[in-house]
Parts: sequence; structure tokens; C-alpha cells
Amino acid sequence: MPTVELLFSAQPEHVRTARLVAAAVARRAGVDEAALDEVRLAVGEACSRAVGLHRNNGVEDPVRVRLTEEEKKFSIEVADEVPGNASGGSPDGGEDEAADDEGEMGLAVISGLVDDLEVIEGENGGIIRMSWPTPGL
Repeated sequence: MPTVELLFSAQPEHVRTARLVAAAVARRAGVDEAALDEVRLAVGEACSRAVGLHRNNGVEDPVRVRLTEEEKKFSIEVADEVPGNASGGSPDGGEDEAADDEGEMGLAVISGLVDDLEVIEGENGGIIRMSWPTPGL
């Protein structure tokens, strides 16, 4: 089960790099060429959301992207370090409504791109887990 892990500071300019890495690893894993645009877009949305959460909540920890090649599946996890944020809001409800709407919109876009999507809200942050089928090993 080969895994690539990417950590980057919560800066918008790093989202493009995450998209490019995800597409390259997905291609190598055997994700159908037609689905690579979906991979790029979904990773871009998930990473942009995580960057926004970090910046809006003053979190200086890096955003984590884990790309895993499994048998008949390619998975991507994008993790933020902001507790209680699966829906995009701040843990204390102090974040403004526009940022909440942006987080919800990002999740809506991702759910439209990915059939296999899981959003996990944790004590130490949130994870967006996405996967696409591959031909198998």
C-alpha cells in the first residue's frame, strides 16, 4: 500500500502544488484518465477549505494531504488541524457567516465530484477522505 504524504503551510499558493502532486500520484496509481480532472478539482477544494480554516482560526500547523494506493482504490485524505470543523465553521461559532458558507460550498462541490466521500470531524481537526477506483494491483 504505497503512500505519499504532503505537508504544506496554510498558504493559498500551495494548493496548486497539492493538486499537481495528487494528479500525478493518481495517474501512477491507475486512476482513469477521465477522472483526473475530478481528482485535481476535489483536492483543490479540500485543500483550499483546509487553508481557509487554518488561516481563519490562527492555526499555524501545516495542512496534511495523504495519497494512498490500495488494491482497486486510490484514496486521498486532506486533514486540517482545526478542532470541530467538518462543516467549515469555527469551534466556538465565532467565525463569520460568509466563511461558514464558503466551507459548506466547498464540501458541496467535493461531494459532486467524488462518489466515495467521507467527512470526519475530530477532536484534533477534520479529515476529508475521498477515493476513486483503480484497475487493481
